[in-house]
Amino acid sequence: MAKVTFKTDICKGCGLCVNACPKHILALSQTVINKKGHYPAEITEPDACIGCASCAMMCPDCVITVER
Repeated sequence: MAKVTFKTDICKGCGLCVNACPKHILALSQTVINKKGHYPAEITEPDACIGCASCAMMCPDCVITVER
């Protein structure tokens, strides 16, 4: 099982990682707003992650870390 972590304080909520996820388990938060005023990305089903790191490769700000 892979572990995905986000640096939510610097995420700008662009959604590129959400679109890149082949399992469709990432989403922009509907409740959390970071200090920059953006809704950061979050993982909705951590156990379903396959550790492909597509999300991390798409992130222009290197917000995502995937550990296998």
